Amino acid sequence: MMRIKDITLSRMHYGYRRVHVLLRREGWKDNHKRVYRLYQQMGLSLRHYRPKRNKAARLRQPKQQASGINEIWSMDFVADALFDGRRLRTLPIVNNYTSECLAIDVGQSLKGEDVVRVLEQLCRTRGLPKTIKVDNVLNAIA
Repeated sequence: MMRIKDITLSRMHYGYRRVHVLLRREGWKDNHKRVYRLYQQMGLSLRHYRPKRNKAARLRQPKQQASGINEIWSMDFVADALFDGRRLRTLPIVNNYTSECLAIDVGQSLKGEDVVRVLEQLCRTRGLPKTIKVDNVLNAIA
């Protein structure tokens, strides 16, 4: 019994099966059922971890279908690199009903003020959409 405790103290993540294998190599004749019983009695059982479920999958909204012009607009940040290694970022804004690209803002770094400026300009010329879809929320928050 003390040898089981010694093994589990030196190797924290070993379960009773691995402890049983080590005891067999040392010449112990106990079977796995006895090792399991002693392991449980000493309170050495490892916790069972449940895999974490994707929380975002539970919170998803049903997909909206655009039924008219200016109902749903989509925007996303796209990054690319030029031949000389400089970074290039674009912000295309698309009307989901007509698949028309309403605006493309291009720059080496796009800031929140740039997004607001482009959206305000579009709202003045095209009117307000009912919803705006954004793929990557972290970029859009800034």
